[in-house]
Amino acid sequence: MSGGKAYTLDYKRKRLRRTDYRSRIKLVASGKLRVIVRRSLNNSYVQIAEFHAGGDRTFVSSSTRELIKYGWKGHRGNIPAAYLAGFLCGLKARKKNIESGILDVGTYRTVSGSLVFAAAAGLKDAGFEIATGDVVPDESRLLGKHIENYANLIKGDFQQRFSKYLKAGIDPANISKHTEEVKKKISEKWH
Repeated sequence: MSGGKAYTLDYKRKRLRRTDYRSRIKLVASGKLRVIVRRSLNNSYVQIAEFHAGGDRTFVSSSTRELIKYGWKGHRGNIPAAYLAGFLCGLKARKKNIESGILDVGTYRTVSGSLVFAAAAGLKDAGFEIATGDVVPDESRLLGKHIENYANLIKGDFQQRFSKYLKAGIDPANISKHTEEVKKKISEKWH
């Protein structure tokens, strides 16, 4: 028999960095609906859920994949796409008389102006009440002006860097106009 110390393992989801239990307990204890924003390399997901002992119950969800139905041709993993997914989720929530919630960023670091807060800004613009403070990206980034600036900066390497945009029929130097058009289509469908 060895004389080593006994130890206990953390929960598997904590070890894999999938769940921050301290923040989750605070969010659940608030009693408010949680607005869950998650991302992958190519998509963003927004859900409005409520805690239940048997598992969370999702009331409304949207993803950047849904934006294709509204004519989105740009990359689905960027700030304008996350903003539009949040806007869509906010309008869906308003249709179901869900008016407010608390932001659940999970294990993501809270970086001012990030994609997570772009989705929250979209929810706010749809009339959904959510506390974000002053960390949301400014209006120009939400519309994609930073992409336009970069496209104008690299005129010589334009074809290679934005080949998917060009193949889809979008001029990256006018992405903000495309973002506004898609937002208008979403608004028309859900109002």
